[in-house]
Amino acid sequence: MDRNDRLKRLRFRAWHRGTKEADLMIGGFFDRYGHEWSDEDMAWYETFLEEQDVDIMAWAIGTRPVPARFEGEMMLKLKQLDYIQHAK
Repeated sequence: MDRNDRLKRLRFRAWHRGTKEADLMIGGFFDRYGHEWSDEDMAWYETFLEEQDVDIMAWAIGTRPVPARFEGEMMLKLKQLDYIQHAK
């Protein structure tokens, strides 16, 4: 699969999680950073998307510890939560 197709697939999966809150967090994270990801980062995100939304959200806000396989720069960016767009 070429890079553009892979990114389109990731974007779709990121924005169709099942709840508005998860869509805003996981999809917003993709929209903010996805364009700059390496193949390794995309592989991380593909694995990450297999996790449950409640777990991802808990890791992002710090109510559950992040599993070792997800620790690193990508998770640190996710935890910033400065990429979420919401209506005022």
